[in-house]
Amino acid sequence: MINVIKISGLDCANCARELEEEIEKKARVASVAVDFMAQKVTVDCDGEELANVKRICNSFEEVKVVEEQAVFGEKIKVEGLCCANCARELEEILNALDGVEACVDFMNSNITLTAADAGAREKAVYEITHFEDVKIVDGRPPKKSVFREKLYDILIIAIAAALFVPAIVLDLTGVGWESLAGKISVYALYGLAFLTAGHPVLINTVKNVAHGRIFDENFLMTVAAIGAMLLGIFAHDGFFEGVAVMILYQLGELLQSIAVGSSRSSISELMDLKAEWATVVENGVQRVISPDELKVGDIILIKAGEKAPVDCRVVSGTSSLDLKSLNGETLPKDVGEGDEILSGSINLSRALECEVVREYKNSAVAKILELVENSTAKKSKPEKFITKFAKYYTPAVCFAALAVAGIIPTVICAVRGDFLWATYSEWIYRALSFLVISCPCALVISVPLSYFGGIGRCAKFGILVKGSTCLDELSKCTIAAFDKTGTLTEGGFDVVAYSSERALRLAAAAEKFSSHAIAAAFEGIDAGFAASDVEEIAGMGVKCVVDGKTVLVGNAKLLRSEGVEFGEKDSVSTLVYVAEDGEYAGVIEIDDKLKPAAAEAVRELRAQGVEKCVMLTGDNAARAKVIADKVGLDGCFASLLPDEKLEKAESLKAEGKLLYVGDGINDAPVMTCADCAASMGKVGSDAAIEASDAVLVSDDLKLLPKARRIARGTRRIVFENIVGSLAVKFAVMGLGLGLAGFPLIVAVAADVGVMLAAVLNAMRTHLIK
Repeated sequence: MINVIKISGLDCANCARELEEEIEKKARVASVAVDFMAQKVTVDCDGEELANVKRICNSFEEVKVVEEQAVFGEKIKVEGLCCANCARELEEILNALDGVEACVDFMNSNITLTAADAGAREKAVYEITHFEDVKIVDGRPPKKSVFREKLYDILIIAIAAALFVPAIVLDLTGVGWESLAGKISVYALYGLAFLTAGHPVLINTVKNVAHGRIFDENFLMTVAAIGAMLLGIFAHDGFFEGVAVMILYQLGELLQSIAVGSSRSSISELMDLKAEWATVVENGVQRVISPDELKVGDIILIKAGEKAPVDCRVVSGTSSLDLKSLNGETLPKDVGEGDEILSGSINLSRALECEVVREYKNSAVAKILELVENSTAKKSKPEKFITKFAKYYTPAVCFAALAVAGIIPTVICAVRGDFLWATYSEWIYRALSFLVISCPCALVISVPLSYFGGIGRCAKFGILVKGSTCLDELSKCTIAAFDKTGTLTEGGFDVVAYSSERALRLAAAAEKFSSHAIAAAFEGIDAGFAASDVEEIAGMGVKCVVDGKTVLVGNAKLLRSEGVEFGEKDSVSTLVYVAEDGEYAGVIEIDDKLKPAAAEAVRELRAQGVEKCVMLTGDNAARAKVIADKVGLDGCFASLLPDEKLEKAESLKAEGKLLYVGDGINDAPVMTCADCAASMGKVGSDAAIEASDAVLVSDDLKLLPKARRIARGTRRIVFENIVGSLAVKFAVMGLGLGLAGFPLIVAVAADVGVMLAAVLNAMRTHLIK
């Protein structure tokens, strides 16, 4: 009986081979196949022996059988998730539940939830819907303008400011303190301004404390603002600073959300790549259907102004395409019969009839949308560091502030021998500044926002990156290895040289009727002759009649078998000999065509600090060396079997971080081994695309150095934000502790300022070229 066991933790092709051998040795099975790409074991055995196979899997390194647990996996769209720090807290709450794994994506406003059973899912949903203002929404929420989306926040800040300004005038001019009515007016205006601006923060603080979540930004700001107001009352100088702290904080939150919203909208533009419908043509009748319903071979009509719903090939018509959303190119691309169109391209002029070459689920747009949606799933080391840092940093700062407010003044008073309220008041005030500047939002939001922007920027050019980890690794690669066929070359045959024009035309006439792959090299060549009585001779070539003369087109073996005298040529290319009526007519050299951008891509990678570029191929050494020399590689390793490719990749990794670029099934193990792997989106196999970290949608190699440039720029921005934010925060903390009377409002302004600076700096990723 054939059984399929789903597993996890199998991280390399060599381990898969070892597990396969282990099962064969220790279990009574008719056959076994371990697929490390699909993470499954296919085994032919009876029901009783299946349990033994599972036991072997579970005891092999980090491998675990996962099929026995019913898993409910889904992506939940939410709204009301106000900041990245809150997203981190919600993720921790969900992951603390039994049987629940969750990844909260602040930028995309969704939660990837895996629950062991319906009960675990129900608990997770309860926590989501009871976390601050978070709500679950169906599908993508409708688009709103920034003004409409933030109207409530704008209103409460405006009303609070309208109350705050007259309170300041009455307070600072002294008019408000001349009578009881004036004092009541000052306190009333300050109090209303504080409640208007601060009620969302106060409500969230109460909710969070009730659920045991204390150390977050709402708690910090509540303590700081109320503390400042109480100090003002005791000092008889009003609520000024406490109210100002809350209003300025809310203003900063509003500006931050607008900046983040701008970044989100640039990413959400990618979601508009998908066409809403497709016009299929059947027996001359047009019918509108969903792109998901299209099948390979269907004929569709793409009218002027419409998006290509799937990847297709033009069968009739000529037009120009807008490809900005796919590859960032501003110039339109002219297409005609035989040209391939990627889904998401916009038809600018005349209608085109096209044949579907890939179903929607395998099309360029589907790949882009899927990878952008899941782009934050793989977190880079800086992201993981910041998440862990924020978890411990905020509570540590709170306890430090408590020590500043209580222990330091007590020690000072004990040394002096007097216990004065003024001393405690001064150090409590300093502790409040310490609390305000400690908010980790600038770090927690700017780091993932930077990576998200980098991934989105790559997607703009048709480079699909599978998460910030992949982007980070790409930026650090110093060794590059390339497959040959389909990666550095087009993967198809092309005429590279010929000895005579007549030989070329005769060959084109004969090969028109051949089914051999070499015949494709002669497509588009105007023969000027019509061939008849065509006979394809297996393993040799084609024999036919042209203008009443017998023509032979094929290898040297064909001409020798027919008694034609000729001199064999020595070449690394595939040679096609031509004879006419028993006389040698010439020779044509056929070779795999080099991709136009291959050499340029290698040059740019070197300029970016890639120290070594090599080729790993299964092709013969002579042909491989010619291509390697043309591209400008440091060397080539040819005639490699898949396992030999893997061994060579592992040895290259010992020299530095390895970037591997390939397209075939045999490249998948090497891609998994490499630190970062890129695959070809159009010609790449599903296995290669699945194993890779980045996908070049249009197969254009010049996108590779562009991707690395974006990756390096993104990593640089991430570290600017980490170092800059921490430097400002620690500097203000030091000033707050060291300078008597250091204004609390300066600490608030510094916190808001560094947060906005970090967010705006993160948005620079959208400008990297």
